[in-house]
Amino acid sequence: MSQTITFEDFTKVDLRIGTIIEVNDFPEAKNPAYQLTIDFGDLGVKKSSAQITSLYTKDELLDKQIVAVVNFPNKQIAKFMSECLVLGAVKGKDVILLNSENKVKNGSTVA
Repeated sequence: MSQTITFEDFTKVDLRIGTIIEVNDFPEAKNPAYQLTIDFGDLGVKKSSAQITSLYTKDELLDKQIVAVVNFPNKQIAKFMSECLVLGAVKGKDVILLNSENKVKNGSTVA
């Protein structure tokens, strides 16, 4: 288990629902990954790199709602600037994306 945090620490993490609107291959990435463009409604559109190529095709990802952290600083990955962190459950070497059970408004908060 990781270090214990306070509820106040947790409230600093901005978790939101977004819809993937574009998926591109990312051949420059060290590990196989896609470049995702995600619509977060009123928060705007953000980009992310995700190592999810083993379980998801580009077509399966289009229009899929996901959960992401939207208030981390941007991170340079090869020649790509990642603007949010897409969340998933780790199963061996695979990542299974977290999502909403029902479709919700893009930008909805996760509590």
